[in-house]
Amino acid sequence: MKIFSGNAHKSLSENIAHYLNVNLGRITTTRFSDGEIRVSVDETARGEDVYIIQPTCRPVNDSLLELLIIIDAFKRASANKINVVIPYFGYARQDKKVKPREPITARLVANMITTAGADRVVTIDFHAEQLQGFFNIPVDHLYGAPIIARWILEQKLDKENLVIVSPDAAGVPRARILAEYLNTEIAIISKRRPEPNKVEISQIIGDVSKKTCLMIDDMIDTGGTIVKGAEALINNGAKSVIAACTHPVFSNNAAKLLQDSCLSKIVCLDTIPINNYEAFDKLVVLSAANILGEAIHRIHYNKSISTLFQL
Repeated sequence: MKIFSGNAHKSLSENIAHYLNVNLGRITTTRFSDGEIRVSVDETARGEDVYIIQPTCRPVNDSLLELLIIIDAFKRASANKINVVIPYFGYARQDKKVKPREPITARLVANMITTAGADRVVTIDFHAEQLQGFFNIPVDHLYGAPIIARWILEQKLDKENLVIVSPDAAGVPRARILAEYLNTEIAIISKRRPEPNKVEISQIIGDVSKKTCLMIDDMIDTGGTIVKGAEALINNGAKSVIAACTHPVFSNNAAKLLQDSCLSKIVCLDTIPINNYEAFDKLVVLSAANILGEAIHRIHYNKSISTLFQL
């Protein structure tokens, strides 16, 4: 087993390597004067099972292209198996045609990763689980819910007055999984999107009066959806609202919007690096390194992945 990291999230890669008690492999990524990415693998990979860790996060196109070039480098270096660990899978929201003449970009990206030479993909919380079917290679789809559930249990919240809230109908399975971990009820926010990154709340399904609400989603991008959802919950009698997500995309002024909102805390995983200007007082960042490291260990030694998701 050899672990290599792209440039998208070096600190997460280092923490995964530390969990596995191995050193990161040596790889150099530079640029030509016109911006072209150049990759050099600085140690032998012939016959090795390699694991490349690279979330395709901001800058998304650079991160994705760097990943593809790294995969190709190992393919040409005669690696035995190329396992691609993508904690956050960019372009996942473009998984279907909403209007005529639109691309299905998530499928295109899946094809590119496969064509480059990947033998397996490991990721956490796809935007939609059916994205696994976009790949013609094995996909190990991990879940962030157990990490968030453990944090909630550590806070010793009153579970009798805790309700898990899905910010839309599509997120109900995710909310139900977390509710089953915690043995609590769920509620659903009914909304519509007139256009990307804009949301209109219509109603709340479920009892949230005098409850601590935990809104769970796969990602927080601009923060508008989660903030409007929190305001609707408070207006319907909720005592307090905590937001939780796997992927902290935090575009534009999301950090300020979330800090100034009625949310009491925002909990996320470190699948995407949090820069200093994106950190704020209400933010709680949980590590995904252990679950990714353990998944890599189990894949390498042909052990079960499903038992990872037991509390």
